[in-house]
Amino acid sequence: MSFYNTIAQQAVAEYKDRGSKFLAYAYPFSDAKLLKALVQPLKNEHSKAVHYCFAYRLGVDGLAFRSSDDGEPANSAGKPILSQIDSKQITNVLVVVVRYFGGTLLGILGLVNAYKTATSLVLQTIPIVQLPILKNYSLQYDYEQINKVNMIIKQYGCVIYAQQQLLFASMQIGIPMARVDEVLYLIKGLRNVEIV
Repeated sequence: MSFYNTIAQQAVAEYKDRGSKFLAYAYPFSDAKLLKALVQPLKNEHSKAVHYCFAYRLGVDGLAFRSSDDGEPANSAGKPILSQIDSKQITNVLVVVVRYFGGTLLGILGLVNAYKTATSLVLQTIPIVQLPILKNYSLQYDYEQINKVNMIIKQYGCVIYAQQQLLFASMQIGIPMARVDEVLYLIKGLRNVEIV
C-alpha cells in the first residue's frame, strides 16, 4: 500500500430533526494531541449547545481511533460518527458534531440516525484526496549539493519536515513509498551526501 485517503480541508454541515440541530465539523487531523485545540473553540462558539460528540481515525494503517458520546446514551453518537468516517475509507480525519437540543427526545435510534446523517452530510461536501505514504529519512550534505538535492526532492514529490544550514546542510524528509528506491539511488549517487 503506497497511498491513503483523507480530506484536505475543513467543512461544516447542518442536520435538523424534531427541533434539535446537529452541526457537523470535519477536519484534516493527524495528531490526537490537537483534539482539544479543535474542540474547545467549538465549545466557545456554541456555548448553548448541549453535546460535543466526536470521532477520529488516525494513521495510514487506521489503527488509532477514538469516539465520544459526550453525555449522549452509550454508542448513540461517537460510534455512528466513526462508522461514517470508516464508510468513506478515510483516515487522518476528525468529525465533531455539536448538538442543540430542541425539546423533543429522539430516542437511541433517532440519535444514531441524526449523528450518522450529520456526519455523512459533512463528509459529502469535502473532496477526498489520495496522499502518498511517506518513509522518513535524514540527509546531511555539503552546500555545493543543495541544488541537486532540492531538485530530486521536488521532482519525486518528497516532503521536507525540517531543514538546517549550519556547517553542513541537513534535512528531514519523507519519501513517497512508491519512489523510495529511485530517490535513494539518485541521492546516494551524489558526492558528499549522507542519507539515513
